[in-house]
Amino acid sequence: MRVVAVALAGAGLVGVVAPTAGALGASKPTEVVTVTGTQDGGGAPRGVDARVLDAAVRGMVDPGGASATLARVSERGRTVWKGAAGTADFTTGAPASTDGLFRIGSVTKTFVSTVVLQLVAEGRLGLDDPVESLLPGAVPNGRNITLRQLLNHTSGLFNYTEDPSFAFEEDPAGIRRWLDVDRWTRYTPQQLVALANAHPPYFEPGRGWHYSNTNYIVVGQIIERVTGHSWEQEVDRRIIRRLGLTRTSMPTHSTTIPGPHAHGYYKLPAGPADTTELDPSMAGAAGAGISTTADLTTFVTALMGGRLLPRPLLAEMTTVAPQSGETEYGLGIHRMRTPCGPVWGHGGGIPGYNTFMYADGDLRREFVASVNAFDVADLPATNAAFETLLNTGTCGGPPPATTPAPAAPTVSLPAPAGPAALRPAADPAG
Repeated sequence: MRVVAVALAGAGLVGVVAPTAGALGASKPTEVVTVTGTQDGGGAPRGVDARVLDAAVRGMVDPGGASATLARVSERGRTVWKGAAGTADFTTGAPASTDGLFRIGSVTKTFVSTVVLQLVAEGRLGLDDPVESLLPGAVPNGRNITLRQLLNHTSGLFNYTEDPSFAFEEDPAGIRRWLDVDRWTRYTPQQLVALANAHPPYFEPGRGWHYSNTNYIVVGQIIERVTGHSWEQEVDRRIIRRLGLTRTSMPTHSTTIPGPHAHGYYKLPAGPADTTELDPSMAGAAGAGISTTADLTTFVTALMGGRLLPRPLLAEMTTVAPQSGETEYGLGIHRMRTPCGPVWGHGGGIPGYNTFMYADGDLRREFVASVNAFDVADLPATNAAFETLLNTGTCGGPPPATTPAPAAPTVSLPAPAGPAALRPAADPAG
């Protein structure tokens, strides 16, 4: 089995999910583990069990195989618990911080979709506008692909991260080449779309569902053509500055994370290899963002609370494409079933980082987490730890005993079950 990453399946993956080389036999470094529980404001939070949440975060590190895990549970945007476990830096031994920055991967898509729907509200775009009229000549068959189909992944466009140019040899030498050379590659959106256009579509527009990062690269280009500003500038102006997300950014080519953060690592026979720095243009509008659990909580609370979109367009966003099946994907957001009821949000994966951002429909609870997968040789243990983290986080403690829990996240390589599943990616661009 090809083991090159633990990352979100399907809708969680942005593109370049890097190898952990968990099957290569390296020993796992000793982690410094710290867990903290906090409650902001007065009064006891509704049904939050800090001890269970602490244990879930700690379990994602040992035996779950992550080098670090950060998580936050909030009620109507107010933090009622936050925790961190693991090591932020193997060199210094510094522990992970609950307030650290991280790459958010495909959670970026929810920001980008929100901007598009704001443009729809302003009458500058229509969800059923053909791509050819918005971005002439960008993709084959653009006359029959709509903006809506880009946003909900029913366009059929090939996922550029499945192109062989994003793959490498599954050995330490191949991984080292990615570390030394490929992660610094600077891409333009046109180059990424060209990679996709070289492949036939998965299906005719609207006739199926396939998660494709290409869709959001095209959407980013549409935003620029309509507004005259890059998608990064529009996300910054319309969301980041509006909500005061002072620790959220959408870098174009900057390779660093601008502030304290837990590093991402690959496990190699010679020792851990730091994969934190990379050129985010490999992900672009499909997943280049950086944020914190606090900022993502503010964002998802504002979004689901109707502060960023008119109610009719929030309803459009949360209308699930029937073709998406159990993934239940809307427009840059998806519905996930949990033991405590459905939640809305997105997941994301990019080298070294996996992110989860969810809120229930009436904002009784929000859950955000970042997981730095490292040693995933024991995949059943990793999946069990992840399921526990997800269920306890969205429930604020132990799930109701009377409610059947969702099936354990799959680790198989065939068609992914959805953005909440952990599995080894089938290539370094998964």
